[in-house]
Amino acid sequence: MSSPTAPAPASDTPRRLSSDERREQIVRAAIAVFGARGYVGATTDEVAKAAGVSQPYVVRLFGSKESLFLAALDECLALLLSAFRAAVDDTTAEDPLQRRIGHAYVGLLEVRGLHQTLSHAFLLGAHPVIGPRARDGFARVWAFIRNAGFDPEAAREFLAEGMLITTMIGLRLVDDYDRDPRITEMFETCFPSKLAQVLEISPRGDDPW
Repeated sequence: MSSPTAPAPASDTPRRLSSDERREQIVRAAIAVFGARGYVGATTDEVAKAAGVSQPYVVRLFGSKESLFLAALDECLALLLSAFRAAVDDTTAEDPLQRRIGHAYVGLLEVRGLHQTLSHAFLLGAHPVIGPRARDGFARVWAFIRNAGFDPEAAREFLAEGMLITTMIGLRLVDDYDRDPRITEMFETCFPSKLAQVLEISPRGDDPW
């Protein structure tokens, strides 16, 4: 009777990422860097360092900083709309639709730089390539909100509140929470049920991105 075969020892060699996985890793790093530095201020070298790859590799995959920014913008919009869609489809939740989508928007703070990258894109309307893509993305968000059941006024209020939240995050006002009563009031008004989460995951002044 033969003895059972011993299991092969686990390999200490990390699994090699596929090209698609590596591309996604670089795009996520780009979202963080563009969110912090803006389109003009960011460099492909910073993105490469954040992703743990070489700068020539980033250029080989994306060709230019412009193409990389467009990929980051597309990923931000895809993540945003996917989160909104999940909130709409969650029929077991007790919260009304507007609150569910609002919570989904706040939850995306887990993706470092997402809100700020969208904000940067929406300020590049005059750019001949990024401007049209950003306008289309903003219109897609509006259309999604409307199709989800928001009337025009409710959609306007939702987007206005979202832009306020994005501005607060981009300014890193969290640094002055509990020190400046104006900012404390702002946070407690905008995040009545998610304040602890927002304070924990918001980027701060000493964060690199």
